[in-house]
Amino acid sequence: MMQEITRLDLAPLLPAWLIAAAGAAALLALLPALLRRARGAWWRAAAFLALFLALLQPRLVSETRELRPDIAVLVVDLSDSTRLVPGRAEAIAEARRRLQERLSRLDGLELRTLEVPEAGNQGTRLFSALEQALADIPRARLAGVLALTDGQVHDVPATAPFDAPFHLLLPGRPGQTDRRLRVIEAPGYGIIGRSVELRVAIEDLGVAQPAGAARLAIRRGGAQPREESVPIGREHRIEVPIERGGPTVIELVAETRPDEVSEANNRAVVTINGVRDRLRVLLVSGEPHAGERTWRRLLKADPGVDLVHFTILRPPEKDDLTPLNELSLIAFPVRELFQVKLREFDLIVFDRFANRGILPPAYMRNIADYVRAGGALLVSVGPEFSGPPSLAATPLGAVLPARPLPAPRALREEAFRPQITEIGRRHPVTEGLQPPPGGQWGRWYRLLASEQRSGTAVMESPDGHPLLLLDRVGQGRVALMLSDHIWLWARGHDGGGPHQELLRRLAHWLMREPELEEEELTARIEAGRLVVQRRSLSADPPPEITVVGPDGRLLRAPLRPFAPGRASAELPAEERGMWQVSDGQRLAFAAAAPANGPELADLRALPDRLAPIVQATGGAVRWLGDGSAVPELRRVAQGRETAGGGQQGWLGLRRNADHTTLGIAATPLLPGWLLLPLLLGLAVLAWRREGR
Repeated sequence: MMQEITRLDLAPLLPAWLIAAAGAAALLALLPALLRRARGAWWRAAAFLALFLALLQPRLVSETRELRPDIAVLVVDLSDSTRLVPGRAEAIAEARRRLQERLSRLDGLELRTLEVPEAGNQGTRLFSALEQALADIPRARLAGVLALTDGQVHDVPATAPFDAPFHLLLPGRPGQTDRRLRVIEAPGYGIIGRSVELRVAIEDLGVAQPAGAARLAIRRGGAQPREESVPIGREHRIEVPIERGGPTVIELVAETRPDEVSEANNRAVVTINGVRDRLRVLLVSGEPHAGERTWRRLLKADPGVDLVHFTILRPPEKDDLTPLNELSLIAFPVRELFQVKLREFDLIVFDRFANRGILPPAYMRNIADYVRAGGALLVSVGPEFSGPPSLAATPLGAVLPARPLPAPRALREEAFRPQITEIGRRHPVTEGLQPPPGGQWGRWYRLLASEQRSGTAVMESPDGHPLLLLDRVGQGRVALMLSDHIWLWARGHDGGGPHQELLRRLAHWLMREPELEEEELTARIEAGRLVVQRRSLSADPPPEITVVGPDGRLLRAPLRPFAPGRASAELPAEERGMWQVSDGQRLAFAAAAPANGPELADLRALPDRLAPIVQATGGAVRWLGDGSAVPELRRVAQGRETAGGGQQGWLGLRRNADHTTLGIAATPLLPGWLLLPLLLGLAVLAWRREGR
C-alpha cells in the first residue's frame, strides 16, 4: 500500500546552540529600542526574524511510503487440558473460526496462527512456542497476540517478552469447579512379600469450603476393586502388598463430583516394580574339583546375593586316624541348614554333591518339599551322579528331571561342543547365546548320559543327549546341568564360551526374575502407543490379543513374530488409565499416564497464571462461553487504550504504521531568490523608519 506524506521540516545551517546564542544577542540588541518604543524597532525585529528563518531553513518534505501490514498472532492451545474437558476443544475451534473471519476483514493486518501442541510431562509450553514464532516477526509490526487457551500454561515468564497487547480468550464461563485425585507419594519399587504405602489426596478445586468425603476405588492388576472413604482435602494412606516380581499396576479412581468440569483427573495410575530383597543362596560343593569356584565367583559377584557356601572336604567314611581335637574343619550344620532355616534360602545349589550319608533321607525329602512349595534348586553333576551316591537315588530324585543311564553307559568322557536345542533358541535362559558367525564354542570332555523324564532341554550334546534341563515342580523350579566342565569356558579353553551370562540367566530364572519367564505377556505405553510383546516356547503361530481400554472399549489385534518365540503388536493408546491385554491365557497391564501430569493438575479454565502478562501489556481477558461469544476487534493507534466495553466489550490491535520510504522530495519555504530581497527590504524599512 502506497502513501504520500507531507510535513514541515527544518534544516539548520548552524548548530542549535549557536543559533540560540545569536537569538539571545539579537534580543538584547532589540530590548532597549522596544523599551523606548523607538521608531523602526518592530521592523528591525522582523529583519532579525527573517535572518533566523534563513538560518533554520524551513522546508516542506514530501515522502512516498510503502506501508507494511501489521501482524497479529492467534495462539491456539491444543494441549491435553483443552481436550480432556467435554466441549472445550469444540469451543476453542469455533472461536478460532470466528476470530479468523473477523481478523481477515481488518485492513492492513496480517494474521499468523500458532498451534501449541501437547508437551508431555512439561505441560503446556505456550510461551516457548510463541517465542519461536516471534523470532520471524519484526517487533515494529506486531499488532497484538490473541491467546485461545484455558489458562493452564506452564512456562509463563516473569516479565512480558513483547510490548504489544496480549489478549486472553478463555473457553467456558467463570466459576468452574474440578475434583482431582493427587498422588502425593508413590514408591517406584517394592520388596516382594512386603507392602508399600501410597499417599494420595482428593481435592475439590474452586469450592470455597470443601468438606465431606469421597469414595476411592483401588484396583490392583486384574483384581476386583476395593473402595475406601477418603476425606476431601486431607492426605490418605493406602497399603499395597507386592506379591510378584516385575511391574504391579495400581489404578485409583475417585468418586465424581456432580458439577466438576472433567473426570479425567479423578483417575491415577501408579506402577510399582516388585524386586527381591537380598537373595540368600546356599551353595553346597562336594569334594574339591577344578570347577568348584566357578559357581562361587558367579554368586559372589552379584551384590544382591548373600551366599552361604560349604565344601565337603572330609566325608564321613574318611578315616585317617587324625584326632578330632586336631581337626580345624567346621562341622557341616546339617540340621540347621536343611530343617531349621531351609525355607530362608531363595536358591539351593548342589555342585558335584555325592550322597555319602551326610544328608539323611528325611533332609532330602525336606529339600524336595521345599522345591514343591516354591523353592529353587540347581544341581550340577559329575561322575558321582552315575554311581550309588547319586542324588537321583535319594528322595530328592523325585524332583529331578532326569535319571542317569545305567553304568557304565552314563559316564561319557569324550570331546564335544555344547549346542543350543531348537526350543532353547526360544527359551530366555539360552536365547541369543549362539556362537558368533563362523565361530564355535570351546569343547567339554565329560557328559552324564541321562534319561529325560520331564522339563525342557535347552542345551544338548551333538548326539542329542540333554546337557541342561529346566523344569517346574509344583510351585518351584529345578535346573539340572549334566556336566561339570563349564569351568573350561570360564578359563577360555579352546575359545571358551558364554559361561557368565548363561549361569547368571540360569540363577535368575530359578529365582523367578520376570524378564526371564519363558511364557510371558508384557504391555507398556510409549509415546501414546500400547506396545505388547509375547514370549512363548511354542512354535505355533501367536494368537490374537484382546485389549480392554480404560473406558471399557474392546479392541483386537494380531501379534506379529519378530524373533524365535517372540511376537509383538502396537495400538494407539491416547486415553489415560489402565490398559488390560490378554492372549487367552495370560493377562498384562499397562499404565497410560504418570501419576501427576501437569495437564491434569487443574482442568478449570482460569486467567490467574496469565493475568500478570495481560496486565503488563495492556491486554484484556474475555470468556468465550461455547465459542460463540467472540468479542469485537478494533485497530487502535499507538498510545490508545487496547480494550474496553466491559466483559463483552472490544479488543484492540495496535496500528504501528511501520513503513518503507521509497522517495523524499524537499521544497525550501525561503529560497535564496526570495530571502535576500526580503532581508534587504526589511533592513531598509527599519533604517528609514528610525531615520525620520
